[in-house]
Amino acid sequence: MRIDLESLDAFDAHLASGGSLAGVFVQSVDLSGRSTALQSTEVKGAVFLGCALRPTDASQLARRGALIFPRLPDLPFDPYRPELYTPDELYDHLADGYPATTDAAIFAWQSAQLRPGGLAADLAAALHDHAITEALQQTLADVELSRVVGIMGGHAEHRGSGPYRASAELAHRLADQGHIVLSGGGPGAMEAANLGASFDGTDAELQAAIDDLATGAPWSVDITGWARSAQAVAHRYRCTRLSLGIPTWFYGHEPPNLFATRIAKFFTNALREDVLLRMCRGGLVYLPGAAGTVQEVFQAVTPNYYAAASDPVAPLVLVGSEYWTEVLPVWPLLHSLAAGRRMADAIRLVDSTDEAIEALSAGRRAAPPPAHG
Repeated sequence: MRIDLESLDAFDAHLASGGSLAGVFVQSVDLSGRSTALQSTEVKGAVFLGCALRPTDASQLARRGALIFPRLPDLPFDPYRPELYTPDELYDHLADGYPATTDAAIFAWQSAQLRPGGLAADLAAALHDHAITEALQQTLADVELSRVVGIMGGHAEHRGSGPYRASAELAHRLADQGHIVLSGGGPGAMEAANLGASFDGTDAELQAAIDDLATGAPWSVDITGWARSAQAVAHRYRCTRLSLGIPTWFYGHEPPNLFATRIAKFFTNALREDVLLRMCRGGLVYLPGAAGTVQEVFQAVTPNYYAAASDPVAPLVLVGSEYWTEVLPVWPLLHSLAAGRRMADAIRLVDSTDEAIEALSAGRRAAPPPAHG
């Protein structure tokens, strides 16, 4: 069984228990003060990812069979980070305006270094996205993936609008039922989903929180004010339940929302989309959106379409009959694709939150996933 040590305390405890470092992964830990311990334990096959090491220790570890991935200089992020982001981390220094935050600094680095990127920048981004993928898997390691439900939708929904409230209400009810709600991590319907899921209060309190949010400027006009109002609401109310956001710096003009209590933010949008959809074994709900939401519909449909008899088929629920049949006629194509396939019983077109929740339950009954991911 793989052993990962992601803090100095975990490193010390592992060695104190009599364990060696042979085959162990040590990630982003400052070991500059542990020369004696490193010299006195077996390290063959150990992997040190972005750890702070004295030069002599690094040389000796490599000679003794360890693999050293060095820290990369001049980056506004840790490419070996062992855990997901928090809103407070991405929005530190928000008091000085959004451009002063970590999120803005990383987007600025991406814009300057990755379009097009050199080898060092591409490697840093790839290592970061791999670390985020692993951190997300660890966050959900003790969760039945059949409990993870994704709510997808556009970024354009204004706080306080009917669709915004519907997204928040749906997520709140799902969280009350024991589900972990995951979104694309951005503003609009995605923010509403993370707000509702993280909100540990009554329905009336949730509506009051949305009313508070609706008084401010939208993110497209004033990102700083938009983020500050969310920060104030998150601190005023109990927005503490686990709620996952999976945004991307590829859409850097869309800031991550502050109601996802854990944020898996990626550089590579294709990887982000794959991870986002793959985690939602409990089903996916699609609220009205544009190109990004349509992409997510059909990216999720593909594995369901080709599913073998033993493969899980996640329920897919589209909310808004008029929107998905007339404005963007996704449903007719989806319905035609599903004809005669296992996925036919797992797709639904509905118009309300109640219908969406029932459709998720019906879809899971029609095509139950395995007990564990």
